[in-house]
Amino acid sequence: MQRQRRKALATACLVVALASLGLAGQAQAKLTGNYTRFAQCPYNNPETVKCIYSVTESGEVVLGSKKVPIVNPVVLQGGFGEEVEEIAPFIGATNGVTLSKAAQPVPGGLAALVNCAEISEPFVRFSCELTFENGLTGLNSTLELAKPATEIRISENALAGEFGVALKMPVKVHLENPFLGSNCYVGSSSSPIIWNLTSGETSPPAPNTPIHGIVGTFSFLEEGRILEVTGNRLVDNAWSAPGASGCGGLLVELVLDPVINTAAGLPAAAGKNTAILNNTLNVAAAVTVRKNNEENP
Repeated sequence: MQRQRRKALATACLVVALASLGLAGQAQAKLTGNYTRFAQCPYNNPETVKCIYSVTESGEVVLGSKKVPIVNPVVLQGGFGEEVEEIAPFIGATNGVTLSKAAQPVPGGLAALVNCAEISEPFVRFSCELTFENGLTGLNSTLELAKPATEIRISENALAGEFGVALKMPVKVHLENPFLGSNCYVGSSSSPIIWNLTSGETSPPAPNTPIHGIVGTFSFLEEGRILEVTGNRLVDNAWSAPGASGCGGLLVELVLDPVINTAAGLPAAAGKNTAILNNTLNVAAAVTVRKNNEENP
């Protein structure tokens, strides 16, 4: 009971802290220092209530039978509007880079996905062998938005309370290697991977078991005008993933896509995939950022 009371008190404090940012517009500040991270926030858009800058510093994505650690930081930036039934619409970054494209090395490289000797089509097998002979066996996995930024949804209450969906994102995974061409993807705009990330506990189908996120530790920067949340962890292990497509380019993909999918265990039903994102979040009222910008033309 005492633990539940402490958690309820912490949740209430964070909700109040997040809400209080909307009242910070009367204070003077400058778009320098900690404010520079909001440079791409659409704070001049009247629909933007708050600016957000989130950096995923570590974690992992399990896609089918392959696990890819997050070793290069991924940035989610932009703004969000007024919450309706505890869900707020996202407003994309002004420079168009709402989700940064940070390539993550796939352990084992291309050799972990493709065995040239198993490819029956002569031209594709020759191309595969030529790639390996030239040492181009590294393989990267890059997360990208699969739909416009307006399709993202965010909930401060869910984040603070460690329940429900804190961040919903439609994504796709770009598999990058010269042999795979430039259009080898898992997921697409018509068939996206949907992440319903939570700071609470998941409820996945088997074989996955529940995992728990963490709301993190919050503090105020710039005299209370910026909320920073460190040690935040968002998780989802109840999503499904389609098969890879477009690998190797026109015609070759007819042979190569099945090879990639078999090696990676794709398509993968819900309960066979996992996303764990360890983040640092920064949130500020759009009116405050706008005022600071006006004072420093």
